[in-house]
Amino acid sequence: MLTEKDLTLIALLKENGRMSVADLARKLNVSRTAAQARLEKLENNGTIAGYSLRLGQEVSAHQVKALVMIKAPPRVRTSVEAHLKKIHALSALYSISGAFDLACVLSAQSVSALDNVIDLIGNIDGVTDTMSSVILSTKIDR
Repeated sequence: MLTEKDLTLIALLKENGRMSVADLARKLNVSRTAAQARLEKLENNGTIAGYSLRLGQEVSAHQVKALVMIKAPPRVRTSVEAHLKKIHALSALYSISGAFDLACVLSAQSVSALDNVIDLIGNIDGVTDTMSSVILSTKIDR
C-alpha cells in the first residue's frame, strides 16, 4: 500500500525525474536518509520501474501526434504487437475494450510522416482496421 508520502514522491519524480534526493527530502519534509530509503523501497518493490526522458516544449510543439485505434483479432495480436513495438514513432500502446482492440499514440515530424506511419500500421498482417485522430493540443501531460 502506498502512503501519502510515497504518492507525493512519485508525483515529484513525474514532474522532474532528475530531482536530487536532498530536494525530494525538503519537499517531503523528511530527512535525506528517509527520502533515500523511501525511494529505494519504491524502486526495489517495482513501484518505480525506471526513469525516462520527456521532450521539451520546443521539440514536442513541432511534432504532430495522433491516437490510432487498431482492430486485430486475438489470434494475431502477439504478432501485431511485435511489429508495433518496432515503430519508433509509437510512444504508447494500450489494449482496450470496445470496437477496437488496441490504441496507440504516435508522434512524427510532419503530417506526411505521420500518414506514412499510419499506413505502415494498416499494412501489418493481422490488422483489419484503423481509425486515427490527430491530437490538436495537450491539456495535461504528467
